Amino acid sequence: MNKSMFIGFFYQLLWPFAARLLPHYLRRRARLSPAYAQHWPERFGAPYPQPLKNAIWIHAVSVGETRAAAPLIEALKHYFPDKPLLITQMTPTGRLTAQQLYPEAQCRYLPYDKKNWVQQFIQDHQPHLGILMETEIWPNLMHQCAQAQIPLFLVNARLSAKSERGYLKVRPLIAPALATLQGCYAQTEADAQRLKNIGATHIQVCGSTKYDITPPAAMHTLAQTFKQRIGARSVVVCASTRADKNQDEAALLLQAWQKHAASASTLLVIIPRHPERFDRTAALARSMGFKVQKRSDEQTIAADTQVWIGDSMGELFAYYLCADVAFVGGSLVDTGCQNLIEPLACGVPTLFGPFVYNFSQTAASAQINGAARQIANADEWAHTTLELLQAPQQRTHMATQAASMIQQHQGAGQRMAQAIFNQLQSV
Repeated sequence: MNKSMFIGFFYQLLWPFAARLLPHYLRRRARLSPAYAQHWPERFGAPYPQPLKNAIWIHAVSVGETRAAAPLIEALKHYFPDKPLLITQMTPTGRLTAQQLYPEAQCRYLPYDKKNWVQQFIQDHQPHLGILMETEIWPNLMHQCAQAQIPLFLVNARLSAKSERGYLKVRPLIAPALATLQGCYAQTEADAQRLKNIGATHIQVCGSTKYDITPPAAMHTLAQTFKQRIGARSVVVCASTRADKNQDEAALLLQAWQKHAASASTLLVIIPRHPERFDRTAALARSMGFKVQKRSDEQTIAADTQVWIGDSMGELFAYYLCADVAFVGGSLVDTGCQNLIEPLACGVPTLFGPFVYNFSQTAASAQINGAARQIANADEWAHTTLELLQAPQQRTHMATQAASMIQQHQGAGQRMAQAIFNQLQSV
């Protein structure tokens, strides 16, 4: 038995054990986020009631990938106007986002990658084609799609150097799966090279659909409501804050704000990345002596309120549109940074920390263009934020540079849809 066959055999051997552990994992997640207790049969390969067939199927793991799919979906409608839409996720927040953004679609969880579970999914839906967003590499799913002659594409594909190192360890398992793809459409040349290194073929560099996303009209309207509640104060938004195994990003930011910048003239808005952190972050801020309110209270923000917790989903654009300065979370802790493009698209001077491997090229380009700045730690974030609040001309310049940068990178959704259509026409 060669190495590839051995690793593949071991992968299949692990799934009966994983099947026993996954319910425990979901119960643990459900203690923090109750939505994880719902729709279990979908995750474990049960036949799906009234499955949508012959659809354009898009798998988008969570919120970011689901939103990033929007420009591609709009472009695909031009090429496949009669095909319905099936969207799968792995997280409750992703599912909720898909239901809000695509009310015409059938939304469900994708089963875990146990062979008979994904076989059932494919048998239920028999999609016209499949699209995996960003970095979704599931060997059994890919092989079963190939066996069922369902064209499968990896789009908006990205792979950090950190992820590449992990995939290279199991390349004999991953490379044959990637070889089944009809197309791999990478965000950058660096992503394309790393994907090639782990076995991807048929690679094209198309850019990122996240540059194609503009704040919807509803978010502009909501931002006006927020501004009325806030009043004539400076606003600093810290979006999608996260925690790793060592540190809580919100705690780092609050400590630095308390030490260097807390004043009644500026409102600090913190939007945790995950709903289970909403109440925890509010309690943390109160324990540090801050006057705190929450977005969910639907109240005017008092003049002496120092911290506003953005405990809502799907409203990030509205928060950014209120901001004088923004910080993008997941970058002070080692989680690779959340979406850097969204605040730039809103014309907000943007700061981010040292961990940006999920958006490395965007971070580099934004700095070169003068649209954003990188800070080393929370103290530097507080100092730089204060500096920008006192420099309106500098903020205007950064917003202008951001708009120019966004415009230069748009069109990825159309390029990917065209490439998918052309590939299917050539088969």
